[in-house]
Amino acid sequence: MLLSLAIIFLVGLSAAEIFQKIKLPRIIGMLAVGILTGPFVLDWLDSSILGISSELRQIALIIILIKAGLSLNLSDLKKVGRPAIMMSFVPACFEIIGYLCFAPGFLGVSRMESAVLGAVLSAVSPAVVVPRMVKLIEEKTGTEKSIPQMILAGASCDDIFVIVLFSTFVTIAQGGSAHIIDFLNIPISIVLGILLGILTGFTVHFFFEKSYQRNQKIRNSTKVIVMLAMSFLLMSIETVLNEHLAVSGFLAVVAMACVIKIKSVKNVSERLSQKFGKLVDRSRNPVVCFGWRCC
Repeated sequence: MLLSLAIIFLVGLSAAEIFQKIKLPRIIGMLAVGILTGPFVLDWLDSSILGISSELRQIALIIILIKAGLSLNLSDLKKVGRPAIMMSFVPACFEIIGYLCFAPGFLGVSRMESAVLGAVLSAVSPAVVVPRMVKLIEEKTGTEKSIPQMILAGASCDDIFVIVLFSTFVTIAQGGSAHIIDFLNIPISIVLGILLGILTGFTVHFFFEKSYQRNQKIRNSTKVIVMLAMSFLLMSIETVLNEHLAVSGFLAVVAMACVIKIKSVKNVSERLSQKFGKLVDRSRNPVVCFGWRCC
């Protein structure tokens, strides 16, 4: 496992620097390393680390989502409420329709297989979109019209919409049938995820405030650990309730971070945002090398 980690860190970051030098996105170099060192090409990585690759990617994504929540300005988001909602499903619908129209002719697959393919390829990657939008928000680029906030919110909801469609299409392709409740799970998942995140955010903030009032000051690094632990708990709740109730763990994490930002003093939330910004830069780079597993 140690050798595999060395390969991921050293070769992945080196490839990212090389691609940056030739004016290409760093992520392409990291994905290329993941593909080349994975089991389908050179097979350099230990099976034990491949077994936890999905968890590593999820941890990196959680860090990115917390950073997004701490960077979001809800007052700006309210200005673009309708476009943000449209962004969460309209682009994906057009992409899926495009695959339904052209994939059978170009790839020789059935209509249902085209729908499954469209649902997979139309999904937006929060690991790519969120850090870019957060960077634009921090640089005040496009924020006058709340464009980064709109894309960030749309990307967070897009995955829920596409995952439900993907599950439905796969069920139909395997001989099953679609039910109305499957599509009702989309708004239910969004609403319950936001409510769960708000409740968790108030709970975490209350804990921080009570500790401060008792002169038991909590360091920012400890707050980061607490927020990460609560985010892991939210994602676990989604997994546990998945068979009985639709809840979006991703939106819960973003909502929790937003509440903590709103309730905290400005300089405290800014320091937390900076802490998670540093974690994003460190965690996102090597973990992207596992991108071949997403294909």
